[in-house]
Amino acid sequence: MRRTRSFSHSPHSVTDARRFAAEALPGASPETRGVIALLVSELASNSIRHTASGFDLTITSSAREIRVEATDRDDGKPEMRSPAPTDPSGRGLQIVDMLSADWGVEPLSKGKTVWFTLAVDAPVQARTAG
Repeated sequence: MRRTRSFSHSPHSVTDARRFAAEALPGASPETRGVIALLVSELASNSIRHTASGFDLTITSSAREIRVEATDRDDGKPEMRSPAPTDPSGRGLQIVDMLSADWGVEPLSKGKTVWFTLAVDAPVQARTAG
């Protein structure tokens, strides 16, 4: 399954992206959907905060893996930061790094794609397949 949706450069798009992700993965466990929602929020927030463009969110799932991609049209390269405990922001990519199986950034001719993957819980797949 592969689904893509475009979102505008608006704070409301973060909530809309989370909802889109939840709807795209109805058979995922509540734990997996919770992690996906959190990580989608981080990528969507970064797109809104650090670019001047909207973004596309693509969710691809197979029997083994879920991959989420956020693509924007800004050439800036995301970098993991090390904020002080009192800094109000700067932890998004650390959260993505800690909770995903893998993640990365792919530069495009105009913009970039920030992606992450999660392994699908095998018992959940067995339940939803039957």
